Amino acid sequence: MPCLSSMTDVHTVYLGLGSNEGDRQERLDRACQEIDKLIGPVVSRSACHETEPWGFCSPNKFLNAVVCCSTRLAPLQLLRATQRIERMLGRQAKTGSNGAYHDRPIDIDILLYDDLHIDTPQLTIPHPRMLRRQFVMEPLREVMPESLFRELDDSDSNRE
Repeated sequence: MPCLSSMTDVHTVYLGLGSNEGDRQERLDRACQEIDKLIGPVVSRSACHETEPWGFCSPNKFLNAVVCCSTRLAPLQLLRATQRIERMLGRQAKTGSNGAYHDRPIDIDILLYDDLHIDTPQLTIPHPRMLRRQFVMEPLREVMPESLFRELDDSDSNRE
């Protein structure tokens, strides 16, 4: 089972990064440094894209990027590592108590983990809303091989 992979297996993961509080560029840079230390080497990083908030109103625009990295962490270990980095960079809560989105210093979403599909209360991979979010798909296209990106795009169009 992929979730029980041995510590010698290296996995390819794509992480979505976003920030709309404080020095956004510095937070994304620090997130990449911490990802490199706690998760694994950052293989590629997209350009930063400035976007309007999604799912809530705020005068603060987001700076978004996607990184591809290699990891030996299992999916739930990866989730815990991303949450730890978010806390290190000032993130207090994932969403509001009512489930609403809000401004945040950093957001790290697991978009893809190899070709793994997980659907649990703690973690869903692939990220369930990524195909509908241009602020994810545009930077993802920059770091993902075109053939894999086309497969994602085709799977989205087949659902309509």
